Amino acid sequence: MKKLNGIKLKHRKNTENSATVDFPLPSRVKIPMSMNMGAPCQPLVKVGDEVKVGQKIGDTDAPFSVPVHSGVSGKVTAVSDYRTVGGALCKAVEIETDGLQTVSDDVKPPVITDKDSFIKAVRESGSCGLGGAGFPTHIKLNPKTSIDTLVINAAECEPYITADYREMIECPDDVIGGIRLVKEQLGIKRCKLAVEANKPEAIKCFEKMTEEDDSIEIVTLPSSYPQGAEKVIIYNSTGRVVSEGQLPADTGVIVLNVSTAAFLYRYVQTGMPLVTRRLTVDGNAVGEPKNVRAVIGTSFREIMEFCKTDIDSVIKLIGGGPMMGMSIPDMDMPVVKTSNALLAIKTYDDRKTSSCIRCGRCVRVCPMGLMPADIDRAYKIGNIDELKQLKVTLCMNCGSCTYVCPANRKLAETNQLAKSVIPRN
Repeated sequence: MKKLNGIKLKHRKNTENSATVDFPLPSRVKIPMSMNMGAPCQPLVKVGDEVKVGQKIGDTDAPFSVPVHSGVSGKVTAVSDYRTVGGALCKAVEIETDGLQTVSDDVKPPVITDKDSFIKAVRESGSCGLGGAGFPTHIKLNPKTSIDTLVINAAECEPYITADYREMIECPDDVIGGIRLVKEQLGIKRCKLAVEANKPEAIKCFEKMTEEDDSIEIVTLPSSYPQGAEKVIIYNSTGRVVSEGQLPADTGVIVLNVSTAAFLYRYVQTGMPLVTRRLTVDGNAVGEPKNVRAVIGTSFREIMEFCKTDIDSVIKLIGGGPMMGMSIPDMDMPVVKTSNALLAIKTYDDRKTSSCIRCGRCVRVCPMGLMPADIDRAYKIGNIDELKQLKVTLCMNCGSCTYVCPANRKLAETNQLAKSVIPRN
């Protein structure tokens, strides 16, 4: 089967053999009420309240959202306004930890008797997509269409990031347990566990674990970027096309990040909601690159210092990978549910932009077969009808076009701006 276009990147998986290290309990945490796609939560606690580990501290009646829990025990010291990396404003609960880590009485394995109780439990876990997008997991697992295939996204195709790889190496039983849990509760017949070829140890491990289970297939994908993008991994592992305006469920597929699947299994066993996050810390300003597990709400600055980062030399801090990550404007911002990497950069090549030479490289590498240079022109003259014809809404903002452009044009950035001017139905 022909694979979708992409690019070859240096893997830079410097921490692939670095076992996860637990970050020491911080003296205080700041937990935003918006850490995933959808409506922000409202705080359920006030200043002076005592909270415990696993206690729900934020929720909303909005269906497209998930609750927020505390990963520490201690006292609420503030309920403040907070600006997310994406620019949205929400509340944040600030807690001074007491060092006891007293677990809430509410933390107990959920009672699951049918699909509805399973979906309810998933929502109560606070789970969202841990690959970075943050789509509420209970919404994804409850589509209106019939699903016959579960795709587990274990590609982790961005340079530097190894958080998912460590999940696979350190917790393979949880990964397979999560797969079987979702398959059983949703009645899904088969699963494709899709892993990039640059993770041979994980592939070998999962092939051995599933050799007597024909319903789980380990799919080895070429090591190319953006192999982990949802539409790309669906096509490259199943051959199915998610067309413009469609969701994966419209093609009979659900895609779950590998760390999300493992978390769901642990939650069903223990009842402990999503209160910690494993993230890769790397970059040329980091003295000791690591995979770190930290309580959600821990400041990025403390994690950088833990990894012997030369703080004063950092000129750019990226949340996520270098291709699709977001620039962090304030080092004191906290770890959130979607944090999977921190890249601290002290030097980089800030190249100047020049005129398009019509070489077509951006077209050749685009996984969706788009024409970024034409989109760039149509956007700049404000031609919305042409932007629609050029299918700009299919852009996944992978950045491949910008990466290969010899004129150093910010094509991916323009694509995002162009999508924002397309009227929504």
